[in-house]
Amino acid sequence: MLIPFSWLSQYVDITLGPDELAHRLTMGGIEAGDVFTRGGWEGCVVGYVQATRPHPNADSLTLCEVDPGDGPTLEVVCGAPNVAAGQKICFARPGVTLLNMHTGRREELKPATIRGVVSEGMICSEAELEISDEHEGIIVLADDAVVGAPLDEVLGDTFLELELTPNRGDCLSVLGVAREIGAITGQPVRVPETGYKESDVPAADLARVTIEDPELCPRYTASVITGINIGPSPHWLQERLNRAGLRPINNVVDVTNYVMLEFNQPLHAFDLDTVTDRHVVVRRAADSEEFTTLDGVHRKLTADNLLIADPARAIGIGGVMGGENSEITGSTTNMLLEAATFHPLNNRRTSTDLNLRTEASLRFEKGLRPELAPIALRRATQLILETAGGQAAAGIIDVFPGGDAEVPAVPLTVGRMRQVLGMDLDIARAETVLASLGITTRRTGPDSLEADPPYWRGDIAIEEDLIEEVIRIIGYDEVPTTMLASPIPYHRPNPMTTLKDGLRDALAAAGMQETISYPLVSAEDLDRLNYHGEAGDGIALLRVANPMSAEQDIMRPTLAASILNTLAYNRGHNDGGFRLFELGRAFIPQTPGLPVEREIAAGVMCGPRYDANWLSTGEPLDFFDLSGTLAAALNRVGITTSLEAQDQPTFHPGRCARVTAGSGQAADVGVIGELHPDIREAFDLGPDPVVYFEVRLEDLLRAGPDGGRFQSLSRFPAANRDLALVVPADVPAARVQNLIERVRLVERAELFDVYAGENVPEGTRSLAFRIRFRATDRTLTAEDVNRAMNGLTRALEREAGAIVRA
Repeated sequence: MLIPFSWLSQYVDITLGPDELAHRLTMGGIEAGDVFTRGGWEGCVVGYVQATRPHPNADSLTLCEVDPGDGPTLEVVCGAPNVAAGQKICFARPGVTLLNMHTGRREELKPATIRGVVSEGMICSEAELEISDEHEGIIVLADDAVVGAPLDEVLGDTFLELELTPNRGDCLSVLGVAREIGAITGQPVRVPETGYKESDVPAADLARVTIEDPELCPRYTASVITGINIGPSPHWLQERLNRAGLRPINNVVDVTNYVMLEFNQPLHAFDLDTVTDRHVVVRRAADSEEFTTLDGVHRKLTADNLLIADPARAIGIGGVMGGENSEITGSTTNMLLEAATFHPLNNRRTSTDLNLRTEASLRFEKGLRPELAPIALRRATQLILETAGGQAAAGIIDVFPGGDAEVPAVPLTVGRMRQVLGMDLDIARAETVLASLGITTRRTGPDSLEADPPYWRGDIAIEEDLIEEVIRIIGYDEVPTTMLASPIPYHRPNPMTTLKDGLRDALAAAGMQETISYPLVSAEDLDRLNYHGEAGDGIALLRVANPMSAEQDIMRPTLAASILNTLAYNRGHNDGGFRLFELGRAFIPQTPGLPVEREIAAGVMCGPRYDANWLSTGEPLDFFDLSGTLAAALNRVGITTSLEAQDQPTFHPGRCARVTAGSGQAADVGVIGELHPDIREAFDLGPDPVVYFEVRLEDLLRAGPDGGRFQSLSRFPAANRDLALVVPADVPAARVQNLIERVRLVERAELFDVYAGENVPEGTRSLAFRIRFRATDRTLTAEDVNRAMNGLTRALEREAGAIVRA
């Protein structure tokens, strides 16, 4: 919102400098994103065009006799089509620095010979003064501008650019900001009068209004003005709109925009003679009803959209935009002026669905009080009578089905202020602050009061809202620093949070990079992933009722689609190796009922193992890189895992394993493997293998950490032996390793060779382990190691069918 000080000062005296005022507003909750001054046109003055004549050597140029106000008349060559004798204009003498429209640089203005005639200055456009990009015509000043006055005094201004929070829609108006400044500085606010002369004919005799859906339109007010003359607005009105960033159109439309910026109430003017039976009907649109808005776009509506209509057709979309079929034109003589209140949520949905954001919808979607509509209506009617003439019908049309419902008063007590703010505030001081904001109060006790929210504030409904109003005007820096009223509770660790934090650090330490994505995917993503749910086909996924886009309409049942899309995007920008992981929530469908929310850790690797260099062979990352990284990360958080071969449709046949954890009966906690080439191709991931893991954190917690108990180092040396075993092919190496490490003197067993082929019976394979023996109380002898080896081989033969390979 752009607020010019020249307009703001009409309602409140500004006693602070621009920067100090911006700071005070920001500290009071109305953030001033920027404060800047327009001007700095030293040497530019108000000039008067005494006469004009055609340039003798150029049809598109005009010779102007300009009175600069403090010297002889100067001859100036001007190419603007709107220059004319009798105008007050912006005149720049030679020596002034201005923007050169041909070079785009600021340059010193010098006398120039243009088609044989010397031009002794320049009549400026908005672009040359860097007010806007408009350069088709010169600036024509108001008739009351003093010839010779410095241009800074006439066009110069200071502006506040506000960045408002959604609850402070009232400060989308100049009066709203003036009230804030008045409360901060203690200055009274001057609210414009809204009275005007009325004819003897009641407005209700000239037009009718029917509200068919009071829920979406709680109040509709209208005035009727006859005999108006459509034309340009007065200069002062055009100037204020220009400074606020709006383009002047005509006197009626400009007034509606002006009052919207002044009071924060959008209005709309209809050509009354185009409204069938002069009867306005506020109704829902029919499904697929079509309507052409003022911007010339043909739109298809739904029953969720509110229309302003007549008995025959729609004439506007409520709270968004009017229609071409009833707009104010140069031939309009009779008009109906609307000021209504619309349901904020419905208005926002309509604006979003139609992709039609307007200044009106911006205000309606934040919520406006119904009491504001007739006040703004009378103000706009008054200004239209001043600028367009005509006669206003007596009274206004006011359809207010819920008019009997009173806005509840909001209580405020000293005790609650003390409880919320941690400081003592006198009730009289609170009264004074609230009164400065225009909030009417009345005492209900020595330390309590009731407040009536003013018609321009729709965000005050509970006691805490009043407390906020009081303290932000007093100043948050007055809130004292005090000790907590109650003892700080003991920290209660959350096992899931601890696991997530530890695993996140462990994966990052292992060289992986964390990504974060939305928990929303598309049906196309799941189709590419060949996802059918944990319970098979037919499980209904959870769809979002009002998705932001078609690519984000399903709550993800797996993290695979999210992280693979992230990988695909980044591979398009980098040809290096990728090691990505994400910790997030998946939503597993259930029938019946809502999905189960499950905490998941997922990771993916793809691309070359090492960055390109003269030593690298360009080998791609594979299953063993990811499985080793995952094992190391889980081991760091105290969880030992193992892998067991498994096939799943998502993964390449023979290159997938389930991840198990826990002592005794190991629990299934996830899956790891190389993605199937079809899925890799569907996500456009390139020719390199893509390896992926996904583990369920709840299952990891249930498996439990291994304890991580400290064991002192032995002072005695170890003895190493190698053992080659022939085992059935279906016996996992991890099971053999666990059997070896169960032996009392075995400190560690490490698999270093796997062989199948010649000299090994079919259906078996050879596993070679390096075994470390160590005792904590003595140095082992050869006999000790031999006895341990014999017991070990007998246990392996008995429990795993293993035979020592000769």
